[in-house]
Amino acid sequence: MTVRVSLDATAIPDRPVGAGRYVLELASVLSTRDDVDLVVVTRRGDGARWPGDAAERAPASRPGRLVWEQLGLPRVLHDLAVDVHHAPHYTMPERSSVPTVVTVHDMTFFDHPEWHERTKAPFFRRAIRVAAKKADAIVCVSSVTADRLRARLTSAAPVHVIPHGVDHTRFRPESSGDDLVAVDALGVRSPYVAFLGTLEPRKDVPTLVAAFDRIASAQPDLSLVIGGLDGWGSTAVSEAIGRATHADRIQRLGYVPEHAVPALLRRAAAVAYPSLEEGFGLPALEALACGAPLVTTKGTAMAEVTGDAAVLIPPGDVDALAQALEALVAAGPEADRVRRRGPEVAAAYTWEASAAAHVEVYRSVG
Repeated sequence: MTVRVSLDATAIPDRPVGAGRYVLELASVLSTRDDVDLVVVTRRGDGARWPGDAAERAPASRPGRLVWEQLGLPRVLHDLAVDVHHAPHYTMPERSSVPTVVTVHDMTFFDHPEWHERTKAPFFRRAIRVAAKKADAIVCVSSVTADRLRARLTSAAPVHVIPHGVDHTRFRPESSGDDLVAVDALGVRSPYVAFLGTLEPRKDVPTLVAAFDRIASAQPDLSLVIGGLDGWGSTAVSEAIGRATHADRIQRLGYVPEHAVPALLRRAAAVAYPSLEEGFGLPALEALACGAPLVTTKGTAMAEVTGDAAVLIPPGDVDALAQALEALVAAGPEADRVRRRGPEVAAAYTWEASAAAHVEVYRSVG
């Protein structure tokens, strides 16, 4: 039996990362399934990039969109005659009569509000509380997030853990033959340590800069390549680079085009994802799938996902990160081990499996 699902894509930027990538990949797979009739609800003028049917209804501005979500979206869902609405980014239409599934990505708005813009933390705390009270089901992208949600709130809805996937046609150890061209186009030269992610406080890129600076003298050809858009609080990264003795070997790429990301990961001497906390940490999984030697942080969702396929260090520990990078860059036994183990662990994560688990949740409430 087919379930008719509306997926809210009104908050997805033109250059999606993290949660935005999740919505894009989920929509792509759901649109190919015979048991799902998918309608993607988008901003006006944003329907062309989405698969299948798109309902272009929401205003372009964020304030207008948030008001519309509460006042206009319930009527749209009624007119679309959907069985289930999926709100994939914390917020939901609170007065809708349509069964609603809400995705909660992380709980740092409660645990570490200082990692977020001042206005966003209270807004998303309220949104998560509303979802726990009014949603028909909640999806968490990791057990870490689900455990923290259950510890913080009493949810009236069942909480389902559904991890992200990875596109194994793109993120794989084997090169398509164009890796060198793609990396050269970015102006990057080997050997290098790579970081990919939005530059914001919880990514802890200043600690990475300091760790690189400690090993740079002993690795005179090594550079640090930082890829990702500036987010809130990114000035701390600039300040850390300004303090570094080897600042001339630290390269900021800004946004890395999607086609170049696998090549950048595959050719790295090491990939560092030193984030203090994430809901999932998709760049870490993608690094594993590419066979890149990865160092990331203990006690986080990344540790949950990567298991024994990465070197794990305490969050914020410059010495430990420097030692891990030094070991991986040396290309010794530990680097060989994680290079082999990464694709094996990543193979368990696919967007098809993630979409299938979402469909089971949709059926449970629709």
